[in-house]
Amino acid sequence: MIGITVAAALSLIVSMLLMPPLIKLLYRFKFGQEVRDDGPEGHKTKQGTPTMGGIVIILGAVIGYFGSHLALWTTPTVSGLLVMFLFVGMGAVGFLDDFIKIYKRRSLGLRSGAKMVGQAIVGVGFAYGVTQFPNGYGYTPAAPQLSFLRDFGPPLMIGVFVIWALFLIVGFSNAVNLTDGLDGLATGATILSLCAYVIIGNWQLRQSCVEALTSSCYTVRDPLDLAVVASAVLGSCIGFLWFNAPPAKIFMGDTGSLALGGLIVGLAITTRTQLLLLLIGGLFVIITMSVMIQITSFRLTGKRVFRMAPLQHHFELKGWAETTIVIRFWIIQGLFVAVAIGLFYLEWMPS
Repeated sequence: MIGITVAAALSLIVSMLLMPPLIKLLYRFKFGQEVRDDGPEGHKTKQGTPTMGGIVIILGAVIGYFGSHLALWTTPTVSGLLVMFLFVGMGAVGFLDDFIKIYKRRSLGLRSGAKMVGQAIVGVGFAYGVTQFPNGYGYTPAAPQLSFLRDFGPPLMIGVFVIWALFLIVGFSNAVNLTDGLDGLATGATILSLCAYVIIGNWQLRQSCVEALTSSCYTVRDPLDLAVVASAVLGSCIGFLWFNAPPAKIFMGDTGSLALGGLIVGLAITTRTQLLLLLIGGLFVIITMSVMIQITSFRLTGKRVFRMAPLQHHFELKGWAETTIVIRFWIIQGLFVAVAIGLFYLEWMPS
């Protein structure tokens, strides 16, 4: 628990201290957000707001994670390092996307093919890596299986598992990116998801098969360190939200959204809660589904289901205030996380 607290506190302090000078620097070099021409009219006022705030989210989390281990004189685990690799790697892809947007003064950065290649390289490296490095008990960071509240079903071929993991990584990184359309929305929702993984990692540690071999114990390799990773990013996100809350002084950009989406999937795979992610990231799923429904309906019937997709912009066009949408969507995400944690606990309880 001390490591979890130190990581969160250190990353929070770092992000709070680094964000103001970054905002000034981005303003100085005019690294501002390019707003879509077809977006809600109210977003025109956000043109030029500094973006790439995800740099500080990543930097704060990295310092929080490694600083916690340094402060307690402990060694980072393979599971924690692999999840951090996915987090930073996806952030690097997002940084390239953001930089191209700013440099070319347009709302689109990397071409979809190039972006997919970058995500694939990082995702495949992570997905293959988590099936390697067994510890003394034979536990690897993840097993090549599907999981909900723990692993189930027969083992998958490594190639199939890598494709499945890559599907989750690309899907959720883009889902967080779609959610990042209103001030504070994606950051607040991610904070709630990370709270879930701090709880899950801590619980799996206390009920680990290494400590007591029971019918309901967990074979997760490094649950405590995964909770430390989640808490480090959690603290960094809270520091960022201080400046991203409406009206936002800075946006996370693709640098932050792709990194956070990848991180959540990394935690889901290594804690053996892949399908539970549909609830832990419930808001991201709903918003992504709204885009899919909108595109499918328009292509098949020529009609739109929503006034605009993603879903948050539909309510904007209905006249809802931005802060109202953000807070209500946070409530929805909180309910999803509560249900997910409830299911996780109920599955563990002895029958």
